[in-house]
Amino acid sequence: MFDDSDPRKALTSMAKERSFSGPFCGPEVGDFSQEPPQLTGDGWQAWMMRCTNLVVRLVRLEGAATFARRGQLDEYMVFSTDADVRFDIETAKGTVSDHPGNHLFVVPPGDSTVTVRGTGLVSFLYTTRSADLVAQCANPEIPANPNIPPFQQWPDPEGGFRLRAYDLDVPEEPGRFGRIFRCTTMMVNVLPRFPAPRDAAKVSPHYHASFEQVSLTLEGDFEHFLRWPWTSDMAEWLPDMHVRCASPSVTVLPPPAIHTTLWTSEATQIVDIFSPPRMDFSTKDGWVLNAADYPLARTEIE
Repeated sequence: MFDDSDPRKALTSMAKERSFSGPFCGPEVGDFSQEPPQLTGDGWQAWMMRCTNLVVRLVRLEGAATFARRGQLDEYMVFSTDADVRFDIETAKGTVSDHPGNHLFVVPPGDSTVTVRGTGLVSFLYTTRSADLVAQCANPEIPANPNIPPFQQWPDPEGGFRLRAYDLDVPEEPGRFGRIFRCTTMMVNVLPRFPAPRDAAKVSPHYHASFEQVSLTLEGDFEHFLRWPWTSDMAEWLPDMHVRCASPSVTVLPPPAIHTTLWTSEATQIVDIFSPPRMDFSTKDGWVLNAADYPLARTEIE
């Protein structure tokens, strides 16, 4: 399913043969470039969308904005690939002041305040355990996907919960796939900025048996292609889908749909997000850049 040059090709040997029964779920799609924001303030707009386990808040910033959490149940992530964005983050387990962008932060449970300043895009990722954030989403109610098991948080971090900052200025290495970070609740892969459209002769159709992939586009134009398995009940069959979206946008690719993505413009940036973290990525040596901070879950490799 993967081109020979794709580092994920090695994962196919770990996959198990599966048979699926429907009914199946379609994707959740938010083309933020064409849709009104859910929240606005002086100098910022925010779009919010959910999937089964995650809430994504994408903030377009032209000034300053502050977002606070009180009694947050679990860790969440905040990141920006824009170096000119500045962060002030306050928590009971660490603070940063006037911190540059192009970083990813893991914010501990409890009370926290995140202030962002400058011009650019800032992404906040929470679990759907925060019911107040789910209610703010453009799609607060979604169909339950029977292929996704109940959410299980991964083990607590080494040394306990605290504010952590990770530099996104990480050079590419042969055999490593993107820039992957995980915490107890989620995994983010900030893929490299692609300087040209994707070669349509080297796409990567594949499926996930039991988890969603959230594709967050930050720059450029993208096309997602989806195809579902045929079952013995033709009433469960779904037509192929072709989703076109500009940036910014979110597309939730559901299991067990076969999917692949084209980037069709110059200078594109996409981020893949999973909740909980992926075990197959986590067991590849060197792929998760902050693996020393977060122990593996005790679970079967899918």
